[in-house]
Amino acid sequence: MTSLSGITPSGRLTLGNHLGALRRFTDPDGFYFVANLHAMTTKHDPRRLGVLTREMATLMLAAGLPPGTVFIQSDVPAHAQLAYLLECTSYVGELSRMIQYKEKGRGKPMTRASLFTYPCLMAADILLYGTDRVPVGGDQDQHVELARDIAIRFNREYGETFVVPQLQKAALAMRIKDLQNPTAKMSKSDTDDAVGTIRLLDPPDVIRRQLMRAVTDSDGEVRHDEEAKPGVTNLLEILAACTDEDPVEMASGYSTYGQLKADVADAVLGVIEPLQKEYARLASDPGTVDEMLARGRDRAIEASRPRLQAAVRAMGLAGSTG
Repeated sequence: MTSLSGITPSGRLTLGNHLGALRRFTDPDGFYFVANLHAMTTKHDPRRLGVLTREMATLMLAAGLPPGTVFIQSDVPAHAQLAYLLECTSYVGELSRMIQYKEKGRGKPMTRASLFTYPCLMAADILLYGTDRVPVGGDQDQHVELARDIAIRFNREYGETFVVPQLQKAALAMRIKDLQNPTAKMSKSDTDDAVGTIRLLDPPDVIRRQLMRAVTDSDGEVRHDEEAKPGVTNLLEILAACTDEDPVEMASGYSTYGQLKADVADAVLGVIEPLQKEYARLASDPGTVDEMLARGRDRAIEASRPRLQAAVRAMGLAGSTG
C-alpha cells in the first residue's frame, strides 16, 4: 500500500499542519512533497514562494519523515505532464463544481486558468504513484473524489492504467482551530502576524503567550462541547492531539481555564521545540538538505515514470516521456 500527500507552500506551517499531517507521514514507501505548483494558482510573490518552499521542505525533513520520501513537486516533471492528460479526461462541468474554484475564482476578475484545472494536477499527484491511500484534510475531500472519478473514467475509456485511490481521513488533529476564532481552522494562509495561529517556527515565548491568550468563554466550566464552547473544546483537542489522550475525558481534570491553557502550552512546546532544534540543525547544513531532497526527487521520478508512460501510450500519443 502506498501513501501520498502534499502540502502547498501558501504560508508558514502551523501546529495544525504538524499534528494533522507531518506526524502522520510515516510510510517508508510513501511520497510526501511540497506542492509548489499548486501555490501558483493565484497571484504570488516568486521570491516568497521560493523561501516558503525551502522552509517547508526542511521542516518536513526535520519532522523525521522517512528517508527518500520527501521531494519538491516541481522537481518531478511527470506531475505537470500527467496533469494535462487528465485535463483531457475531465469535464468542465465537474471542475466548475469544485468548492475552492467557486470560492476563489468563479466570476472574479483575473482568475487564473490553473485555479480551474487545479484538481487535475492534484489527481496527477495522486495517480502517478499508484497511491491507494490519500491522507488529506476535509477541505480536499472533494478533490480526492474527483481523482477517483477521473481514474475510473480513464481506465474505462483507455484501458486499465491507474489505481483508484481511497480517501484516508485524519482523526482528532484535523479539527484544530484558530485560537482567536475557534469556529475556523488554524490556517497557514493566515498573515504572519495572525495571533490565532501557532506557526512551527514561532519562538517558544510567542507560542506560550498566544495559547495563554486563546479565546474561551465566560462561564468558567471546562468541558468538551464544540457547539456551546468552541474555544475550550479547541484547547482540549490540541492537548489531546499532543498527548494522544481523549479530549472528553481530559476535561474532567480541569477546574480553571488558566490551568488548561498552561498545560496546553507545555504540551505544544514539548512537541514543537524538538522539531525546531532539528530544523535549525538542517537549515545550517544546506548541502545535506539538498542531498536528502535529491534522493526523494530521484525516487519520485523513477516511481512516476511507468504510469506516465502507460497513460501516454493508452491515449494514443507517439514519442517518449523519457
